[in-house]
Amino acid sequence: MRKIAVPTRDSMVDDHFGHCAYYTVFTVDDNGKVLSEERLESPQGCGCKSEIASEMESMGITLMLAGNMGMGAFNKLSSHHITVIRGCHGKIQDVLSAYLNGELRDSSISCDHHECSHTDYRFLQNRD
Repeated sequence: MRKIAVPTRDSMVDDHFGHCAYYTVFTVDDNGKVLSEERLESPQGCGCKSEIASEMESMGITLMLAGNMGMGAFNKLSSHHITVIRGCHGKIQDVLSAYLNGELRDSSISCDHHECSHTDYRFLQNRD
């Protein structure tokens, strides 16, 4: 079993992890079946300066499917054993399905300011 977090706003992947409305947390079994879905409230202010990474780690979250984030947030999540796939965009259910089907890869693009709106939803079959 694994837990996957998705920064969410209105059932869509929020374009910036640190300012999302909340996180949707999926518990997925070893066969890729979603066992549960829960909501984790987002802290006030910048996510990279909060204790959200520590809280997620204690919940057993090991993966985040994110729109984008700065390197500070990326490094903080990584230090709490949370793998991040950046560049996700769209409905959270579609993004989760794409991940479970092996169709997502990290965009490797990070924001360098708080108003960033980089999104680069990449599927494995679209590799150059």
